[in-house]
Amino acid sequence: METLYKVIGIAGITCFGTLLIKPTKPDFAVIIGFTGGVIVLYLIINYLTSIFNTFNSIIEKTGLNGSLFTLILKIVGIAYLTEFTTSMCNDTGNSSLGDKVLIGGKIVIMVMSIPIITSILQIVMDLLPT
Repeated sequence: METLYKVIGIAGITCFGTLLIKPTKPDFAVIIGFTGGVIVLYLIINYLTSIFNTFNSIIEKTGLNGSLFTLILKIVGIAYLTEFTTSMCNDTGNSSLGDKVLIGGKIVIMVMSIPIITSILQIVMDLLPT
């Protein structure tokens, strides 16, 4: 929770700084925004390693197929990247392009989820009496 407060604080300071600097030095405002983003990513990197460690622990304890968890992580990554890119497009006034990126991301996620859906259906079919 403490990290979340830091992330929110850095983001707020970065946004306020870019708002103050942008009218006089727009190039410097971009650098401030980029630096704030890097700091935020640095603060949350420990949480990412925690997620990977938890998934590895689940895989070891349950003996489930690790490729499904890898696929889930890829899907989550695609969702985050799609949302980030869509926000970037919207921020630059290209909301039409942002909408298309969002649709493309959803389609890619749907296609990537087919093996997970198939695995779930196979498990259900195995549980049903023949």
